[in-house]
Amino acid sequence: MRLALYQPDIPQNLGAAIRLSAAFETPLDVIEPCGFPLNDKAIKRAAMDYGRCAKVSHHMSWDAYLGFVGETLPGSRLILFTTRSAQPAYGFQFRPDDILLMGRESAGAPDEVHARADARLFLPISRDARSINVINAAAMALGEALRQTDGFPVR
Repeated sequence: MRLALYQPDIPQNLGAAIRLSAAFETPLDVIEPCGFPLNDKAIKRAAMDYGRCAKVSHHMSWDAYLGFVGETLPGSRLILFTTRSAQPAYGFQFRPDDILLMGRESAGAPDEVHARADARLFLPISRDARSINVINAAAMALGEALRQTDGFPVR
């Protein structure tokens, strides 16, 4: 299981994603360009000391990331979480080698990312809410995927 962030806009969210991936021993892929410098102090502040135990890889572009996935993770599925989906995440059957892909906070994921996704899922929320924080969504998605695949770390 992997977590991937497509061109994140907010450094604090990347810091929170680093903490999340470290806590669940799940590699994190950051697909650039980001909306901030990757050495931003806010990332370190939000990640606290989890940065040293997280497995984070950076990819310079969407095309570079697809090359990485094809070469390093053949057979893995890209599971995009998006408000533009009609399939709820909680009826989906996850696999241990899935990549959970989250779009940008400001704009989601572009059509080319949607077209490449093996599945597009949404998290059911109130009709009155537009969306939830991307890292809250990532935590919910990762929790469900790890629960289904018995992939939680053992303490």
